[in-house]
Amino acid sequence: MSDDAEQQTEEIEVLKSIYEGDDNFKQVDATTYQYKYTEGEKSFILEIKWGPTYPTEKPKCNLEIFYNQHLLPSVKAKILDIVDAEADQWVGCAMTYTLFECLKEKVADILSEQTEEAVVARVEKIVIEDQTEASKKPEKKEQLTKAQKRRAWDRAEIGRAGEKPRGWDWVDIVKHLSQAPHHPTS
Repeated sequence: MSDDAEQQTEEIEVLKSIYEGDDNFKQVDATTYQYKYTEGEKSFILEIKWGPTYPTEKPKCNLEIFYNQHLLPSVKAKILDIVDAEADQWVGCAMTYTLFECLKEKVADILSEQTEEAVVARVEKIVIEDQTEASKKPEKKEQLTKAQKRRAWDRAEIGRAGEKPRGWDWVDIVKHLSQAPHHPTS
């Protein structure tokens, strides 16, 4: 087992023991970890993915997940800058815990730039774009004449063998009896 793989194995054990019971921490797979940061109503998830030579190389930090779609690009850039600067200092060492913790101290400052007005404007823009796509003309259905419809119906009833389906001439007894007048015999 290589030195990097041994360090990764040790770090996995350490992360599991540190974050045991922490609902904000999630191990996606053997090399991908997520941590959810919350400040009041606002929150985001940072995802850290190790490469094959981690920790001798920096891990990849990702904010492009569905949960973070509300984050402004400037806020995402700020988060990634903070994490990248911190990762530069720890190359060669286990750093996932350190990267998660360095953001904990700065969450309030980071999310202060996340304004709800900007998010609402982005949502309205998305809704407007969706409406323009919906306003395109729908495809027209093929218009058939009465004769064409009758022929299609006859073909469907008769079937491929030229025989009518079983029961095509059956009478609905209940319907028939309800239409016939009732004459009691006595």
